[in-house]
Amino acid sequence: MELFPLLKALSEAHGVSGYEAPGVSSVVREAFVGLADDVRTDAMGNVIALKRGRGPEPRRRIMLAGHMDEIGLMVTLIEGSFLRVAEVGGLDLRTLPGQEVLVHGRRPLPGLIGCRPPHVLSDSAASRPIPLDELFVDVGLSAEELTGLVRVGDVVTLRAPCVELKNSRVLGKALDDRAAVGVIAVCLDQLRRVAHAWDVYAVATVQEEIGLRGAMTSTFGIMPDVGIAIDVGFARQPGYDSPDALELNKGPALVVGPNIHPALWQVLKTTAESCDLPFQVSAAPGGTGTDANAMQITREGIPTALISLPERSMHTVAETVCLRDLQRAGRLLACVIAAMEPDFMDRLTWEAVESGRAQP
Repeated sequence: MELFPLLKALSEAHGVSGYEAPGVSSVVREAFVGLADDVRTDAMGNVIALKRGRGPEPRRRIMLAGHMDEIGLMVTLIEGSFLRVAEVGGLDLRTLPGQEVLVHGRRPLPGLIGCRPPHVLSDSAASRPIPLDELFVDVGLSAEELTGLVRVGDVVTLRAPCVELKNSRVLGKALDDRAAVGVIAVCLDQLRRVAHAWDVYAVATVQEEIGLRGAMTSTFGIMPDVGIAIDVGFARQPGYDSPDALELNKGPALVVGPNIHPALWQVLKTTAESCDLPFQVSAAPGGTGTDANAMQITREGIPTALISLPERSMHTVAETVCLRDLQRAGRLLACVIAAMEPDFMDRLTWEAVESGRAQP
């Protein structure tokens, strides 16, 4: 499948946490319909695709999760012909002045985030990031026109094109975590060519940015035997060259830590090696802050893993990923699923881990 067109459609769609439909939710549904046996939207708004396995019933279930919501803003006050806003999710306030936006009022209104010009600021004010309460949204309407089209509580999304750079790099907004939805689509496409025993539930989750809510509810409803979350991780860039920084085009990172089932991590690692797929290793000594957190502790507990996609400029409109890393992650997931026999769960028991039988 052609990944970039899908990624572009996902990135440019609108859907802040809690308001994923009809924007990005519709794009996800359309992408999943041709890749799965059944696609539905649950009560929370998660888009759930099911690709049935060929094993004996009742079949085991694996759930893949990547969140489709994005960070954004919400109107809190109409101040004359300007709008005051608050964050939905964690925006990088340094990047907001001058940013193009779309106000989702009675009809979509293009606008701009404005602030006082630097000429009228004191030296101390000019040298610090502008706080959100000093920013405003300007859509070019009079106060009377504005109150007829916008209400307190309307959401505001950032506007930015998704573009392909050199060396398979892609830049755009909301690639955290719609890049993961692209990975899941690659996996489903790969699985059309191979037989697999387990049922595969591919979930584009909602409201991750404000508390992993979609992952909590969808995991509870699906009751998977195994869960794998896909999210983004910090890639090396100027100003961030920490030893744990990920590298673009070096493959996805397999996260290890207490949020991750050790035997499942070993399966991912061994499969990547046997399929000659490059990968990195990322340590998360606490919670990962991703859908994997919610999946792991749902019901009586789910063996969970996390695949991390290297990304630069996280939580901006210039998030950057490498298409090759996404394709490798999708292929790795498909290889793992294709190799999962009906008795695969026997390798994930703690008795198997303690005895060494969990090793492939």
